[in-house]
Amino acid sequence: MMESRLDGLEPRFRGALEGVIGDLRDDGIELRVTVGLRRPEEQARLWRQSRAREEVEAAVRHLRQAGAYYLAEVLVDCGPCHGPPVTKALPGLSWHQWGEAADCLWIVNGVAEWSLTRVVARDNGYLALARKAEAAGLTPGGLWRRFPDFPHVQMRPEASPLMAGLSLKAIDEAMRARFE
Repeated sequence: MMESRLDGLEPRFRGALEGVIGDLRDDGIELRVTVGLRRPEEQARLWRQSRAREEVEAAVRHLRQAGAYYLAEVLVDCGPCHGPPVTKALPGLSWHQWGEAADCLWIVNGVAEWSLTRVVARDNGYLALARKAEAAGLTPGGLWRRFPDFPHVQMRPEASPLMAGLSLKAIDEAMRARFE
């Protein structure tokens, strides 16, 4: 694993993730962390992909009304972005910004593999990741009923900090303290 991709991860999450990846490697499955800690600016760019101007304006208004001025400005400042839908999480609402989530890539013979049906070493890398992560007490995105995200693993079971009981204002304050 590239050390820089693990920097900034919450230590308990990092240790559990390294254990899962090590166990998979012992089973003949190579996974690499491609994204760990993600800055709010990058989350904003990913969220804005595939969003109409009206959706962005409504989200900015909602954030400002909730007192999340920093996150609203991050969303405005990133400007228009184009591409396919990647995330439903606004900046601050992904566990990536908290250092409690990572995305992994399955490598087969030195090549990135994205298939959920290919089997190597008697298993599929992403399905094996989901099983091992769950067994380690982590939450694999591959087991989500809506919008499954097989490369994603996170520490908490809640989909977002909002579902963990934090307000938008509290999330905004935490993100400002961490990233500004």
